Amino acid sequence: MSEKKINNKGFVSLAGAGPGDAELITLKLQRRLTEADVIITDRLVNPDIISSHARKDTLILFAGKQGYNDSSISQEEVTSLIIEHASQGKKVLRLKGGDVAFFSNVLDELNALVEKNIPFEIIPGITAASGASAYAGIPLTAREHSQGVQILTYNPTSYYNPDTWKHLANSTHTLVFYMAAKNIFDLAELLLRYSKKPATKLVVIEQATTIHQQVHITSLIDCAKDFEGKTFSSPSLVIIGDVVKLHEQFNWFHSAEAGTVFHDLEK
Repeated sequence: MSEKKINNKGFVSLAGAGPGDAELITLKLQRRLTEADVIITDRLVNPDIISSHARKDTLILFAGKQGYNDSSISQEEVTSLIIEHASQGKKVLRLKGGDVAFFSNVLDELNALVEKNIPFEIIPGITAASGASAYAGIPLTAREHSQGVQILTYNPTSYYNPDTWKHLANSTHTLVFYMAAKNIFDLAELLLRYSKKPATKLVVIEQATTIHQQVHITSLIDCAKDFEGKTFSSPSLVIIGDVVKLHEQFNWFHSAEAGTVFHDLEK
């Protein structure tokens, strides 16, 4: 879609800012950061990305939504902000953590932009699944370990019928769950109920790709015991499958704070 202004309306860039490391952004996003009149950013976007590249006169609006927090800004309010500033002829950069289209509300924003005839573009970013797995040294697909990946969400509002759980529990693919760490015990119990092998490895990766990254490894059967009383920082990602074993061999990311807790050492 052309960036040329139409009917005196502005232009909106819907962009993924990556999983946390400020260097994991695209060259296109870097350019849009310097051009934007208004940046509307989610709470999971690393603020260094904005401070390092945005102009001093750019209007920065924080519009982070947070699960389980009714006081956080609504999607309707975020969409209204985008339309309001774009309708004034401004270049608007809508920044989302990870990739712009992975488990986000981008469809609401796209529908509003099309309805108002406001031109836009979509700039992809590194999603949490890619960032977390890479920085934990866990290839999501690896010969003799996994030939496929399924990316899902799991939270109290998720609904998968029994046939879906049977499929997931018996799949040899790597399973990646967004928004699941708060409900990790229920997730592990469901997979076990529908026949996932008890010794299957499970990892929770907190604040992936940042200096605060923590990797917690256990198995499905030991999850409830090992993680009892544990609260995982947001954002956290869950990876389940044989590839989790590869972390110990290929863990390359080390910082003063980053670390691994092996709750289950059986190989």
